[in-house]
Amino acid sequence: MKYLRLRHNGAERLGRLNGDTVELLDGDLFAAPTPTGETVPVEGIEWLMPCVPPKMVIIVHNIRAAVEKAGHPIPEDPLYLVRSPQALNWHQQPIPKPAGFDGRVFYEGELGVVVGKVARNLDEAQAADAIFGYTCINDVSALELVDKNPSFGQWTRAKSFDGFGCFGPVISTDPLPADAEIVTTVGGRERQRYPVTDMIFSPAQLVSRISRDMTLMPGDVICCGTSVGVLPMKPGTTVEVTVSGVGTLSNVYAPNE
Repeated sequence: MKYLRLRHNGAERLGRLNGDTVELLDGDLFAAPTPTGETVPVEGIEWLMPCVPPKMVIIVHNIRAAVEKAGHPIPEDPLYLVRSPQALNWHQQPIPKPAGFDGRVFYEGELGVVVGKVARNLDEAQAADAIFGYTCINDVSALELVDKNPSFGQWTRAKSFDGFGCFGPVISTDPLPADAEIVTTVGGRERQRYPVTDMIFSPAQLVSRISRDMTLMPGDVICCGTSVGVLPMKPGTTVEVTVSGVGTLSNVYAPNE
């Protein structure tokens, strides 16, 4: 199943894809929503975030190729931070330029994991069961800020500007293909292509490890980390992130809007 949220007749609605149409649903996404019998064409819908995350957890240094290229050691535990909820963004929405930062803004194509139940101190098998589904992530970053102050790495600021946490367009509850890849195109040119299997910590391992530190809630999104090929975006450029079996997230970097 591929679930989404949309605005229909002025109201926020839950739906699931069925070919070229969206079946509208009633109820809670994480508690067996029921069809209403209404359908609308996919073409022309007003997309919303596929869920409203209580928090978005960002994993860094989790793709082996990128870690090895940068010369970093393989981490013993997941390295992560939490993004401001006001940074959340979704399919077909512009990515704004921060008002308080004049430097370059980078794309990062990633797999997103959506938690479906309260997750606290889980083992790996329990964590796998707590995963509701998968989504596409553009983990936009002002990377030049991270090391700007040598006394403190500004990861939260670099990741939490308004509109930097792009995800969607859907949440797929189907298992990922064994050969699943993340592909990022910028202005139609491929810039990233890497397999999910290059992750140091798998989705279930991430959920398990993080749940031992903090309680994960239904709707929480985990950004699983990115690989090589990260570059700054030029104004007006469309960035698309495709995850095999899930879909394609598309956003335009529109700093002048």
